[in-house]
Amino acid sequence: MKHPVRHIGVHFLLFLMTQAVFAQRLLIPMDLVQTDHLKAYGAAYRALERGIRVEWLLNYRGGSFFMQSDPETARLCRLFGVRYESVTGPDAVAIYQEIETENMEVILLEKAPRVAVYTPPDQRPWDDAVTLALTYAEIPYETLWDEEVLSGRLDHYDWLHLHHEDFTGQYGKFYGTYRNAPWYIAQQRFYESEAGRLGFEKVSRLKLAVAQAIRAYVEGGGFLFAMCSATDTYDIALAAHATDICDTVFDGDPVDPDYASKLDYSVCFAFHNFTLFVDPMIYRFSDIDTTPQHASVPGSGADDYFSLFEFSAKYDPVPAMLTQNHVSIVQNFMGQTTGFRRDLIKEPVVILGEKIGTDEVKYIHGNAGRGTFTFLGGHDPEDYQHFVGDPPTDLNLHRNSPGYRLILNNILFPAARKKEQKT
Repeated sequence: MKHPVRHIGVHFLLFLMTQAVFAQRLLIPMDLVQTDHLKAYGAAYRALERGIRVEWLLNYRGGSFFMQSDPETARLCRLFGVRYESVTGPDAVAIYQEIETENMEVILLEKAPRVAVYTPPDQRPWDDAVTLALTYAEIPYETLWDEEVLSGRLDHYDWLHLHHEDFTGQYGKFYGTYRNAPWYIAQQRFYESEAGRLGFEKVSRLKLAVAQAIRAYVEGGGFLFAMCSATDTYDIALAAHATDICDTVFDGDPVDPDYASKLDYSVCFAFHNFTLFVDPMIYRFSDIDTTPQHASVPGSGADDYFSLFEFSAKYDPVPAMLTQNHVSIVQNFMGQTTGFRRDLIKEPVVILGEKIGTDEVKYIHGNAGRGTFTFLGGHDPEDYQHFVGDPPTDLNLHRNSPGYRLILNNILFPAARKKEQKT
């Protein structure tokens, strides 16, 4: 599978090596010596904002960042607590030579991507790992919700993250446990009010329209990233475009008795042949989700891990970028959607991470039109079981989190792509 990623050819690499003899360069190492992996992404992003071309050294010291020596970047690294190294000309040449002969590659990052987070304006009793990562790394982003999506605002952004939204209109399937909680009642009223204001009879119809607008954004060249329930509920909503899968407690009328035969898997990004759980008392959307497999795991998750695949940096640069890390085994973490059943993932989708010895896939990536989507199961990489009402994770305590690095890989990923002009 070819990806329009600009990675450096042999002749250009020789040019870089020649230039490196005469130029001092700055390396931000991303292996175990790095003092703050997460803010390192912010330092690279800030360099891109100032017009500095950053080279992402795939598989070299954990996916390090390399650029011309720049006093402002050095100052920012010191301010962020990020380790950096000054590299002389001959040492830079040696780095390029090692990359040329090993399973490594140089990827040019050319432009700071414009980042948007799809998130509701009302207060929720849970946080979002992506906004935590963006805030901690000091990478700027803007928020938008249903009205902005439907009005075409997505075209202003290169990268979109879906907050832990339920695109099926079932309010996260929290009915069984939280139907009498003030926050749940307020959420349903607010969603119904917004659906009516925007001209939709039901919340499920509004969310379907939003999901379809996001699909058009991706097919036009956008980059989509989602975690937890925003992964499977997104595809479920698309598949259910011709039927009603919401029970009376959600939308005032019963489920379509023939809904199962009306699901259209062809429009889904990642999943097919799944079975839905439409009972409002079941805290699960479908059999895509592998959360039940974790029921017997101790609360700390100390023995629960998933592994990242190692890709050829030269021939598969996109999955290599998305899996850059200083470790290959990452502690697992649960969510409303913890992982994905392997046999329900469409064939062209690339598996980036899996729980070895099980059918659980944790991390996937695929193409849709001119754009891409990446889904990561689980809620918070540093909180094994994050419950409603739990306090946000303090990333000052997790500066070298491998799980949060996966999120930040995705944020820099669009910078490496030669964007085509949208029509």
